[in-house]
Amino acid sequence: MKKLIAFVLALTMLACLFAGCGASSTPAATTAPAAPEAPAATEPPAAIKTVTPGVLTVATSPDFAPMEFVDASKEGQDKFVGFDIFLAKYIAEQMGLELVITPMSFDACQTAVAMGTVDMSLSGFSWTETRAENFNLSDYYNTGNEDAQVLITLATNGDKYADAANMEGIKVGVQTASLQEQLTDDQLAGAEKVVFSDLTTALMQLRNGDFDVMAVAEGNATSIIANNPDIALAGFNFVVDPKYTGNVVMMQKGADALLAKVNEIMAQAVEQDLYVGWYETAKEMANTGTEVSYDDAGNVA
Repeated sequence: MKKLIAFVLALTMLACLFAGCGASSTPAATTAPAAPEAPAATEPPAAIKTVTPGVLTVATSPDFAPMEFVDASKEGQDKFVGFDIFLAKYIAEQMGLELVITPMSFDACQTAVAMGTVDMSLSGFSWTETRAENFNLSDYYNTGNEDAQVLITLATNGDKYADAANMEGIKVGVQTASLQEQLTDDQLAGAEKVVFSDLTTALMQLRNGDFDVMAVAEGNATSIIANNPDIALAGFNFVVDPKYTGNVVMMQKGADALLAKVNEIMAQAVEQDLYVGWYETAKEMANTGTEVSYDDAGNVA
């Protein structure tokens, strides 16, 4: 019986096949192309979390014109100005976040990033090996004459400290945890290093004779001298390795999604050629602006 059923089924299939082949008046059915194979699933980018939802909290030490300083004619968040502030605003806008500037000392800015109490810090940071080991650092951004590192002194000293050979035993003021401190250690080994926490107080120390010269970025020196005629360039320039030129945004180690977004936005700013205009505006504002020092708790020092 099973054999009979199998034989009948075979005949039926054969008849159907012949009928299909003989229907020449109707075009043969075509087979639909196979759907393209779906790409392998990828992990979605990690969500960018900020300390306060909807807010980008940025630490800065506003005693470093033209990079970050205070416009005394304004109040609240608007009083913080400078190249780094312009960049911070642009980053926040492109991320759709409200910007909150948190002023504090230069050293405290780095601590705040490490502890995760702020999202990032823009405060004239140069790339260094130590910072690269302990933080996520953005791509370089270049401004104006912030790459050159110099010494300033009292104008009455003339060119007394223009040559490193004349600096044996002199006192050099450097900001703690700064590139200038590292350069002084490397290139003025015979001098005595005096560490200060903020630039505003350091100027008073320079006038009081607490140190003979003070190490700063050239752009900062230009702003200081413009507002303080008793201060002048000493005539000495540090030799700066190219890897220490340019500035970087500092973020907490492991904040990779935020780092990638910041680098993307900074590249966009470069494409739009925004840096030159920001720096020129910051320099003009620095002529009437004020460098204000804050302590670690964010209070005016």
